[in-house]
Amino acid sequence: MNQLLELYLTFCKLGCVTFGGGYAMLPILERELVEKRHWTTMDDLRDYFSIGQCTPGIIALNVSTFIGEKRKGVPGALAATAGFLTGPVLIILLIATCLTNFAHYPVVQHAFAGIRVCVCVLIVQAVLRLWKKSVVDRTALAIYLVVFALNAFGGFLPYKLPTALLVVLAGASGIVISGRRNASAKAEGKGGSR
Repeated sequence: MNQLLELYLTFCKLGCVTFGGGYAMLPILERELVEKRHWTTMDDLRDYFSIGQCTPGIIALNVSTFIGEKRKGVPGALAATAGFLTGPVLIILLIATCLTNFAHYPVVQHAFAGIRVCVCVLIVQAVLRLWKKSVVDRTALAIYLVVFALNAFGGFLPYKLPTALLVVLAGASGIVISGRRNASAKAEGKGGSR
């Protein structure tokens, strides 16, 4: 029960600082879940982000569900998910009741402008960290460039591919390429032993 409560409280704290969506959350999740609590590895966290991108819902919420399930099964997934939702729901309710009364004040508009800048910085930081760990060779760079081009310039194509499909195609490409590399390495190993 204490572990479920710890999951709930940890993700409640993380949910309260979810500004800018999943990628802006990556540095915060890495610090809290990988470095501080050792609940997951950076590789697993990147995998959770990839899967979370393809599944419905908020990426960071999906990640909390995955980590909760990894720690304590279905009860852990429920505790982590509930914890992650508690803070934002309360904050949104508070803002919704008050914002219409204060949104026109310059100080509130300036605060939102500052938050947007901070979110951009967090997203750039997350992208740079993902880049260092993900684009590790020419093959990964080629997959990146193809997916980037299809996503960035998809508006010029007759049909824009959905982001989830691009993620699935990139994953399938990785499987095929690593399978060919392994088969080639095995063939070279057998040929060299003769």
